[in-house]
Amino acid sequence: MITQTKETQSKMTPDAAIATLKNGNQRFVANDMAVRDLPNQVKQTSSGQYPFATVLHCIDSRVSAELLFDQGIGDVFSVRVAGNFVNKDILGSMEFACKLAGTKVIVVLGHTSCGAVKGACDHARLGNLTHLIKNIEPAVEAVSEPTDESKRNSGNIEFVDAVAKKNVEMTLENIRNQSEVLKEMEDNGEIKIVGAMYDISDGRVTFY
Repeated sequence: MITQTKETQSKMTPDAAIATLKNGNQRFVANDMAVRDLPNQVKQTSSGQYPFATVLHCIDSRVSAELLFDQGIGDVFSVRVAGNFVNKDILGSMEFACKLAGTKVIVVLGHTSCGAVKGACDHARLGNLTHLIKNIEPAVEAVSEPTDESKRNSGNIEFVDAVAKKNVEMTLENIRNQSEVLKEMEDNGEIKIVGAMYDISDGRVTFY
């Protein structure tokens, strides 16, 4: 498998970048990952990096973008925070990744059984975690079903996963609303900003 270069990155379209991630996930699920010489990729990227994708995903130890998309060193900018939401620092990182470093797609990747989302569903309060949870709670309120308050908590995994997906959708909106740089790049066709969900039970990523 090749290491990304300035030339290969520049030739890649946003749609091709998404297809590359989808193909990588298919290899991951099939346990047929690409053969890579990682020490050599370290050497090849020592003088520069040309990633084709930026993935915002959770800190969950089961959800590593490089692994589940079967990518190597220098392929992906990996942005991680519990609950995969955005703030100014994360938006700034994404603007660097796309505008200055040339990535072609931003993927906001949620996942099933997300602990941060469970915390938001339960309105957990604990130290600095309280501030983090409050970034996800709008997605809890945005999911209308079930109406029975006794079922709107982490004990209802269907509700948790619905909130996780809604959180991805709201994060996509926040990226477009809060970053003129990224919104303009998307409008110009330079990048795509897409959402996806990772199923921790089978390793599959579903884009939407």
